[in-house]
Amino acid sequence: MRDAYHEELDSIGDGLVEMARLVGSAIGRATTAILDSDLKLAEAVIEGDQRVDELQHELEARAITLLARQQPVATDLRIVVTSLRMSADLERSGDLAQHVAKLARLRYPDRAVPHDLHATILEMGQLAQRLMAKAAEVIITKDVDLALQLEQDDDAMDLLHRTLFQHLMDDRWKHGIETAVDVTLLGRYYERYADHAVAVAKRVVYLVTGEHADDLQSDIKPTTHVEGA
Repeated sequence: MRDAYHEELDSIGDGLVEMARLVGSAIGRATTAILDSDLKLAEAVIEGDQRVDELQHELEARAITLLARQQPVATDLRIVVTSLRMSADLERSGDLAQHVAKLARLRYPDRAVPHDLHATILEMGQLAQRLMAKAAEVIITKDVDLALQLEQDDDAMDLLHRTLFQHLMDDRWKHGIETAVDVTLLGRYYERYADHAVAVAKRVVYLVTGEHADDLQSDIKPTTHVEGA
């Protein structure tokens, strides 16, 4: 019985990793769709989000069954509860990737992103994908130092987000109000996506240590880039 119980706990972790990988791929493909005005790819991202939702529902069902049948305590209870919270973060990340794809579909055959902001949005999309890949690695390895580093890596996304607003507030902006709204929304989607990746990592810290990440002191220095997956 205990072996089956721990296998079920492991399966919850496996489900989280699969969700992280799916939403990581989704934000990468959504970024390509928005920049290339690729309707077929945008539709694929939108439809693919259903699988993320299904995984979350499956994970919730397994977690509730464990809580009801096994009544876990201490560390095991923390694993179940924290996993439920992580699944919510990952599901929301999938929604944000879907929002990017929906904007690509809305503006098709036109492009939502003006040429002079193409590089910035591309960088935001690539960074978001790498942050989520690192979050998946944190789930697998339970590496607290790596988890704490993720929040430092997120500073790069905040900087890119501010860069977008600098363009929008520039007197030389010539792309109109509709495009300004689109770019504002995109910036928010990527910034929030990164926040959810960080939240997943923070929850792993709590899962491992029983302490909140913000309360821990780390000697990790800010990184200037995020390593590729």
